[in-house]
Amino acid sequence: MEHSALLVDWSRAQFALTALYHWLFVPLTLGLTFIVAFMETIYVKTGDEWWKKTTKFWMGLLAINFAIGLATGIIMEFEFGTNWSNYSWIVGDIFGAPLAIEGIMAFFMESTFFAVMFFGWERVSKRFHLVSTWLVAIGSNLSALWILVANGWMQHPVGMTFNPDTARNEMTDFWAVLFNPNAYSKFLHTVSGGYVLASLFVIAVSSWYLLKKREIRFAKRSIMVAASFGLVVSLFNVATGDDSARHVAVNQPMKLAAMEGLYDGKPGAEIVAFGVLNPDKKVGDDQDPFLFKFALPYGLSLLTYHKVDAYVPGLKELVYGDRSQGIESVAHKIEKGKEAIAALKAYKEAKKAGDSAAASKYRQTFESLAPYMGYGYLQTPLEAVPDVPLTFYAFHVMVLAGGWFVLLFVAILYFSMTDTLERHRVFLTAALWSLPLGYLAQEAGWIVAEVGRQPWAIQDMLPVGMATSNIANTNVVVTFWLFAILFTALLIAEVKIMTRQIALGPKED
Repeated sequence: MEHSALLVDWSRAQFALTALYHWLFVPLTLGLTFIVAFMETIYVKTGDEWWKKTTKFWMGLLAINFAIGLATGIIMEFEFGTNWSNYSWIVGDIFGAPLAIEGIMAFFMESTFFAVMFFGWERVSKRFHLVSTWLVAIGSNLSALWILVANGWMQHPVGMTFNPDTARNEMTDFWAVLFNPNAYSKFLHTVSGGYVLASLFVIAVSSWYLLKKREIRFAKRSIMVAASFGLVVSLFNVATGDDSARHVAVNQPMKLAAMEGLYDGKPGAEIVAFGVLNPDKKVGDDQDPFLFKFALPYGLSLLTYHKVDAYVPGLKELVYGDRSQGIESVAHKIEKGKEAIAALKAYKEAKKAGDSAAASKYRQTFESLAPYMGYGYLQTPLEAVPDVPLTFYAFHVMVLAGGWFVLLFVAILYFSMTDTLERHRVFLTAALWSLPLGYLAQEAGWIVAEVGRQPWAIQDMLPVGMATSNIANTNVVVTFWLFAILFTALLIAEVKIMTRQIALGPKED
């Protein structure tokens, strides 16, 4: 069933709103749980009450973020049933499994031990409390694992087959879904990005104290822990980003071309470090894609295929095809997709009529064309191209910010070890303002992941226009604005509560 473009757009906008707000809270939780666990481990090992006070301060900020982040996460999961019921019906057998495991196992462990961690300081032993803190860190990251396994499957669907009798995709190999290379690559890159953000958060708050000449010892030690952790995870984040880009090159070449603004494919493709796209450029025309750019020769071929002369297809080849490279045109895929849809319809009619011979014939035809069925719902080849400017700029914001974070952590550690950090007030100010950049990089990463695979809800299988619920536009519009008001209020509340706690500073009790 096809839906109006307005309904699809508003449904996408509502889910994007929820996801972007949700991701303001999640990465800080993922990383801050580990930083708190490190600090409490130092406290248990040394018995120094000062480290207990430090741990409790950061744990308090973690609790505020954790509590408010729950609201957006719960709403986002409900939206799969309210706004994306067709999606839930078609792939719920696969998509629902990791989400169910996340709720039953990971979230249950995380929330249970969170209560012990936050309220159990004087009620349980030091070691049991430390174990609880580590289990909260592990549980929160296991929650992310199962959610990102589900998302990774959407980017690269494996371990399933389409049942023409039920018109649903059914799981055939759980382990293929779990160990999907795209899923674990996405998980490692996403959670390490969360660790980077948490490190930036601790450094930014501590830098504020140093600029105010308050809590000097607390700030210096917190910065040392966060910068050490941040440097390690930022380097790991770069490595996982490289691995993720290679999976994109193989499984989502259209997304890779959009990320790099690559309109025309070629061997030895350059990588654009930064540039300004030509807004008048169209796929297949002769205009220059860039008004200005700084590019590294052979960089894209080298990073994606580890060969300087490797061929990287551009948007032109991916849309219109290139026989010399064995690339099928989108128009041809659309044609096959429409044949698959027609064969599926004929199979169902023949089966209903009791004509087993015809049903068997149409089923064979459908199964041979099933991989193209999703394309049958596209109207024109250019619908397969994502928003190039948004994907390109979001990707480059993320990459450039990631490079700055590595340099920041190195400099922070150097100044800390030479005990000169307080003298560099300009640098402390830069560290403070790097926190908003960290959030921007986090959001940009998800824009690349989700906008870059449009028009697909499930890559090459299910376009978003077929995944939406059959509901009135008004329902989605009204709830969009209600959620926008609610989420903004929650964000303002978190910022006000956190800034109040930071202004108070670490206390003995």
